Amino acid sequence: MRDIFFDLSVRSVRLNFLRSILASIGIVIGVVAISSMGMLGANLSLSVKDQLSAGVNTIILTSDVVKVGTGLGAAPPSSTIDSSTLNDIRSSVGQNTVIPIHRTSIQFSIGDQNGRGTIYGLNPTDVPKFLTIAQGSNIRGSDVLAGATLATTFNLVPGDTIQIGEKCATITRPVVRVAGILVARGIATDGVNVDNGMVVDDSWYTNEFGGLDQYDQVNVIVGDVSTINTTEAAINAKVNRNSDVVRVTDASSRLSSITSTLGTITTFITAIGGISLVVAAVSIFNVMMMSVKERVQEIGILLSIGTEKGEVRRMFLYEALILGLIGAGVGGIMSFIIGYTVVGAMTGSTAYFFQPASLIYIPYGIIIGVVVCVVSGMYPAWAASNMDPIDALRAE
Repeated sequence: MRDIFFDLSVRSVRLNFLRSILASIGIVIGVVAISSMGMLGANLSLSVKDQLSAGVNTIILTSDVVKVGTGLGAAPPSSTIDSSTLNDIRSSVGQNTVIPIHRTSIQFSIGDQNGRGTIYGLNPTDVPKFLTIAQGSNIRGSDVLAGATLATTFNLVPGDTIQIGEKCATITRPVVRVAGILVARGIATDGVNVDNGMVVDDSWYTNEFGGLDQYDQVNVIVGDVSTINTTEAAINAKVNRNSDVVRVTDASSRLSSITSTLGTITTFITAIGGISLVVAAVSIFNVMMMSVKERVQEIGILLSIGTEKGEVRRMFLYEALILGLIGAGVGGIMSFIIGYTVVGAMTGSTAYFFQPASLIYIPYGIIIGVVVCVVSGMYPAWAASNMDPIDALRAE
């Protein structure tokens, strides 16, 4: 059975078509803003989370034992893990992979260009366990592996040479050959941010920078992520049995912290987009109040012939709902197109755009747009239903 009050609402929208469309445009803009900003935040979050997940099976160990560096470009005193502690770590983690790491910040020269970055000392056999070589071959002797960002910045290819250390007329700086270029790692949760640095043989590193049997960091790569807590407990029981010798953290806890922060940022970005819906709500409210004012006599007739107040309210709420459905529907379609464009422009990739976590913001935006319209129409609908029929019939 047709609802006559719905038909009256459709008629009102048709008679005031231009005004209704202009009001709906505000909802369109609001839905697009919420959906696009939400999808942008979700894509950023998914991208970063995917990068960080690569090292989620890594336990990171650092120490409070102080090492005084010696040799070329030696770093100031820093926390290190000695060979005895390293042996305890190896014995406590079973078959899991243990990777001792030297690290310091250096200056270098490539041709006439100078730069600064981090140099890591690794056993060549450990490199393939968590790093991927895009071009060239693994290190040996005085070779280096250049990070992806470093290689791009200085146009490095295998075979190029790099002078290590600050320029000085009285000191001969060591020259290393680029053996290979590493695949970009992005944001690394395992503490090895090699994209803007380089990797050298640990023997060469200690010859030049000192720190033999003193490691800045030790990473433990576990074969089964579910055993991380058990492995950490074993390390603490063996290494920290009498006092805290090493600090134990894992990439999964860092991932959780970072993704939580990204979630907050996504919510904040979406809330900014939601401001436009506040403006749209005011516009819908204004349109609905105008509709009530223009239809005072019609309302008076309806009330005088016995129409219930709830039916009058329903008529105006139908009108607000129609405006919301039109605006939110068009906004949902435009959100897909504009959101795709915004995500591609801001992140440089749409690889995660079609993920449910990204697309869910379109129905979210549509639902919020419709709800805003209906809520904005509640007061005008209430005002219309509570008019005095006699006063309404007298109105001009």
